[in-house]
Amino acid sequence: MQGMQVSFSSMIRVGDGPETIHVRASSIDELMHALLLRYPDLQGHIDRGVAVSINGQIFRDDWTVSIPEDAEVYLIPRIEGG
Repeated sequence: MQGMQVSFSSMIRVGDGPETIHVRASSIDELMHALLLRYPDLQGHIDRGVAVSINGQIFRDDWTVSIPEDAEVYLIPRIEGG
């Protein structure tokens, strides 16, 4: 399980939490679990829908995706298209 820097969109940050944190996870699912352990209030954002950007590629539904070591990871609000 590798460590990575995770950055939050300004619309996802929880309280006075940091904009960027260090997390150890090897998949999006592990990442979400690790984030919820630290920031339980993040659950509301996840329930409304978030997407994860890994090295510029956005993942919305498949949380089994592996996260490469030293990846650039961002949590962003999920935007529904119409």
